[in-house]
Formats: sequence, C-alpha cells, structure tokens
Amino acid sequence: MRHLLLAGVLTIGSLGLLLSGCKDKNSGHGAEATGSEIPIGEYGSMTGDTATFGQSTHNGIQLAVDQTNAAGGVLGKQIKLITEDDQSKTDEAVSAVQKLINRDKVVAILGEVASKRSLAAGGVCQKYGIPMLSPSSTNPAVTQVGDCIFRACFTDDFQGLVGAQFAAKRNWKKIAILTDVNNDYSKGLAKFFRQGYEGKGDLVSDESYREGDRDFKAQLTRIKGTNPDAVYAPGYYTDIGLILRQARELGITVPFFGGDGWDSPDTLKLGSVVDGCFYTNHCSIDDPRPSLQKLVADYRAKYNTDPDAMAITGYDAAMLLFDAIKRAGHANSSDIKTALANTKDFPASTGPMTIDPNRNALKPIVILEIEHGKQIPVESITPQ
Repeated sequence: MRHLLLAGVLTIGSLGLLLSGCKDKNSGHGAEATGSEIPIGEYGSMTGDTATFGQSTHNGIQLAVDQTNAAGGVLGKQIKLITEDDQSKTDEAVSAVQKLINRDKVVAILGEVASKRSLAAGGVCQKYGIPMLSPSSTNPAVTQVGDCIFRACFTDDFQGLVGAQFAAKRNWKKIAILTDVNNDYSKGLAKFFRQGYEGKGDLVSDESYREGDRDFKAQLTRIKGTNPDAVYAPGYYTDIGLILRQARELGITVPFFGGDGWDSPDTLKLGSVVDGCFYTNHCSIDDPRPSLQKLVADYRAKYNTDPDAMAITGYDAAMLLFDAIKRAGHANSSDIKTALANTKDFPASTGPMTIDPNRNALKPIVILEIEHGKQIPVESITPQ
C-alpha cells in the first residue's frame, strides 16, 4: 500500500474560496437551553436515495454525543441530540428543520450532507437565527445563505481545482465530463473543474444526466467517440455504480474520477468496474495522525465497521459545535454563532480546523484511488 504523500500547499484565492462580498441576511433571535440538557438538532438522509450519507454522518455525530456526555457534557449540561430523517428529499429537509426549531427548540443544528438540501433548509435556520453547521456540504453557495450557516469541510472551488490539477499531473490531455444537471453539488463541482482545467488540456465531451436516470448509454457512447484519457463524473455514489457498469459494457476502459459525493461503502462494493478510479475526499482512514486513528478505533468499537469520510466529518462537526458552545459560555444560539465564527485551529480528528470569514473550514483534501475494494491514499493538499 502506498503511503500518503507529504501535503502540498495550494493557493486558491483566485478562485474565490474566501468568498468576499457575501451579504449576511437578517436572522431571528435563536433559542436558549434553559433546562438540564442542551437540545441539538440533526437532519439527514437516514432513508432514501442517499441513505448512506445520512446514516454514516449520524453514526459519527452520535459517537461524539456519547463521548461528550460521558465526559460530563458541556457547561454542566448533557447534550440531547434530536434527529429528523429528511428521506433524501429537499422539501422534507425544510420540514425537518422547521420541526427541530419550532417544536424541539434546538439551539443549533447539524446537517446536511447534500448541498441541495443544505441550501433549502439553511434558509429556515437563517430566518430563525439558529446556527447550522454542515458536516460535508461543499457547494460554495451553502454558507452564502447567511451569517448563521457554517460548514466543517472544504468547498467545491477548492475541490474542483484539485481535481483539475490532478488530471494535469496524470497527463490526461483529453477529458470528458458527465454532470448531474439536477444536482447543485454536481453542477458546481463540474463548473470549478472546468475553470481549473482551462489551459491544461482539452475538454472533448461535456455530457449530462438527471438524478434518478437509469440509462446512460447514449451519453457514454458519445463520450467513447471522443477517445478521452479520463472521464470526470462529479455526481453521487447512487449514480456512479450504474454509470461505471454501463461504461465498461460499452468498452470504455479509461479511469473515471470524481469528488467526495463518491464516498460510500457502496462505491467500494462495485468490484472491478471501479478499480483504477479516483476521487477527492475529506480524509483517509489510513492517515497515521493519532487523533484520526483514535477516532477510527472508537468507531470500530461502537459500530463494528470502519468509518467512511461522512462519519468522520459528522464526528468532527459535532465536536466543533460542542467546543463552540463551551467557548460561548452560554447555550444560546447567538453566542454559539459568534463562537463558531471565531473558531481557530480547532483540533479536529483530521487536523486543525479554522473557520474563515465566510464561515467555511480551511482544511486539507485528499485524493484516493480505489483498488480491490480499498481506498488507497495518493496525495494530500492543504489550502492556503
């Protein structure tokens, strides 16, 4: 197994990672914990098309809650996690957040993974002044909803640029793109990849599909006709399996590569069709960092399986939120929001995390190769 390469440093200001000019929208007054517990909301896809996203994230969050409460809680109070299933649907995400705020009186909310659902529900959190911390929504627009919306992960302008630079380093001179045009995440990531790849090679094919499609052979046939060196497919794992199987059936043997939307145990179960493919992700469980290895061991002990990246980002997001509540000194939404915004060098399991002025996390990205059902670390890159 290859070792994780030394982290590179990538300057990305030119692509707007630090999104200047973001105007914060007016928000409500939030909520405050008055009893012996601190109510924290979570919404995610526990069922539906992207259920592994929500289930893994929930497992990571629950582990963080259990460990925090066992250590005495926060501000002398126990964390009460209240979870709502949005069924992988945007409208259900909005309803879930409304319940958490109006019925359960939560002081902060964790979620979502899918950027489309974070964008929809984030508007509700902003309206009521409830800080929302997404573990892994990467579309830059998510935190532009307003000053109550945060994320504990990198953004797609960085991820797309890293993908483009990786393609250039592999000497892939002819790239085809296959985008889900019904998915904000996929469209955004494809956009930033195109920008980053400009001048590095030729985009020989730019095809699209819609989430839920089952037949991709027409698009793949056109892609095959352009004889690409690789295919960039920035979609979700729910579609990648079918796309890869149909591509291999048509005789397309070149590597496919994508983003963190590929991350799921289901992707690793695809067999030989996914061997030699790559994707950018939040972390690798083979990273020898002691903090990450402790989390991996704790997760295995609780769930009898390895954590995927969504579980790890869920854990880190929850621990960051609990740390912000402690730093705030009060379990009320306004002070929590201020503490989150002031986060600097928080010791997350994947490395120090700082929240930038646009409420995005500055943290590394890794490139993984899939071989025989395993994720092989190729490179780690740190934003500056």
